[in-house]
Amino acid sequence: MTIITVPVYAVTILTEIILSNLLHRRLYDTRDTLNNFLMTVLNASLDILMRGVFIGYMAWAFQFRFIHWDAHSWMYWVAVLVLTDLAYWFVHWMSHMVRFFWAVHTVHHSSEKYNITVGFRSSVFEPLYRGLFFIPLAFLGFEAADVVLAFSIQQLYGSLVHTELLRRIPGWDLVFVSPSHHAVHHASNPRYLDKNMGMIFIIWDKLFGTFEPEDEQYEKIRYGLTTNLNSYNPFTVLFTEWKQMFRDVKSAPGFKNKWMYIFGPPGWSHDGSRKTSVQMRQAENQSGEVLAD
Repeated sequence: MTIITVPVYAVTILTEIILSNLLHRRLYDTRDTLNNFLMTVLNASLDILMRGVFIGYMAWAFQFRFIHWDAHSWMYWVAVLVLTDLAYWFVHWMSHMVRFFWAVHTVHHSSEKYNITVGFRSSVFEPLYRGLFFIPLAFLGFEAADVVLAFSIQQLYGSLVHTELLRRIPGWDLVFVSPSHHAVHHASNPRYLDKNMGMIFIIWDKLFGTFEPEDEQYEKIRYGLTTNLNSYNPFTVLFTEWKQMFRDVKSAPGFKNKWMYIFGPPGWSHDGSRKTSVQMRQAENQSGEVLAD
């Protein structure tokens, strides 16, 4: 895949940079882009280290498969691509619902830009546990190498939708993720928080109730976190949420509160000093109702 992906990325990034300059759009920031590439190098390095472990437990699970496919037929390849995307949807959903995993995933959302290189701003520590979500695919009769290939295709597609130069794709975006869909996912506006988790297929979000279309009548998309880091320091990008989580656990009264600061939703606080995405949306809706009155 590297032989294919590197030239594709190089051409698309160069094209996006040229077009953004011609259109006088400030889509790139040098320090931000360097962070994006650094995070993907760190993620890829850890992914390579974990690859043997992943192949090992997938091979073990494959022994107990209860579906036997017909020698890699076209149905097999369609199924492995679709179901790998579904498996990663659950990884992605969990990364937004559980603070421990959000501490890993927040790296990807920390850029205030939205360009193709932001797709490289990987959740560095995700390879440590991501593969566990793919184990059911082995029981369904899919081999580890094929799941890896399907995941690589997913990542290629997912990276390329990180662009402001193309938004909606009529017809296509009824089923597949468009740049507009994923721009919503990267927004910090309350209405858009924790929406559009799909990487290739947007149908998962429509099925599971996490779909939100971009609304041009709503306020302009603000990229980044609800409280941005205001730093290009890689250690700040990687560890700020971890440090805050440990501080919360240390100062929280009682075991239940400590537990919630780790495994509760991001933004949860025992004293109401912070808000979850659900609470932010509720507050925004109530504010809108008041203004309407």
